Amino acid sequence: MIVPWQEIAPETLDNLISEFVLREGTDYGEVEISLKHKVDQIKALLRSGEAVIVYSELHESVDIKVTNR
Repeated sequence: MIVPWQEIAPETLDNLISEFVLREGTDYGEVEISLKHKVDQIKALLRSGEAVIVYSELHESVDIKVTNR
């Protein structure tokens, strides 16, 4: 089920995105990107519709998925 990011409390959204970014890893090549910058990038993807927040009832988990737009 897709969860509208606008309906998530700002602090919860920040925590969700931070957890997603930290799970993703920290190797960004030769230039290190700060956590805040990466969180801002994911927020921009959510705003533009290029990413969505997905809740799985089966796994009782939340994830962020990049769409094919």
